[in-house]
Amino acid sequence: MKMILILAALALGIAATTSSADAKGCITGAAAGAVAGHYAGHHAVLGAIAGCYAGHHLAQRRKEQQNNSQRQENNAQPEQSPSPAH
Repeated sequence: MKMILILAALALGIAATTSSADAKGCITGAAAGAVAGHYAGHHAVLGAIAGCYAGHHLAQRRKEQQNNSQRQENNAQPEQSPSPAH
């Protein structure tokens, strides 16, 4: 239980000091991985490392999907030609 509290405090400290662009998804993934690792044989640190990697990967994938959908929306809109002046 102490380890979970220490890791949670560490994660909050890291979240407060890092930029969101670099650690996007890492903090939440690390927290979930630490809890899962703790219950799967007291491997909270390994779970946190794996969770950080997985969370960052999923955040990058989500960002790419959002960028692709925005590009598709921009390409689907027909361009309006200016009306001729009288």
